[in-house]
Amino acid sequence: MPRPKCCRQVRGVPDAKYFKPRGIPAVELEEVVLHLDEFEAIRLADFEQLYQEDAAARMNISRQTFGRIIEAAHKKIADVLISGKALKIEGGDVTLNETGPCRRTKVRRSQNNNP
Repeated sequence: MPRPKCCRQVRGVPDAKYFKPRGIPAVELEEVVLHLDEFEAIRLADFEQLYQEDAAARMNISRQTFGRIIEAAHKKIADVLISGKALKIEGGDVTLNETGPCRRTKVRRSQNNNP
């Protein structure tokens, strides 16, 4: 029996959630989905240039789990860039409130911000 997943904390949902090559209609492109925890790992490690241990602490996960998440994210982004696919950022079991209690929320593409 596998261990239950740790509650993965992310700072928020990005404003731009879809990227595609210019000049190709979206309906003709294969999509790769980058989950919000993978996006957060990219943001922390590559954009903020945190060490994996520090980034893992911010996401409330182990360093080993962070390593697996960032590796998966890098592979997806490389596939998008090399193969000319579309990238959609959405979904995953995450909590969007870093300071609040750890509650799992299934984040979907059509998230409603109203209470």
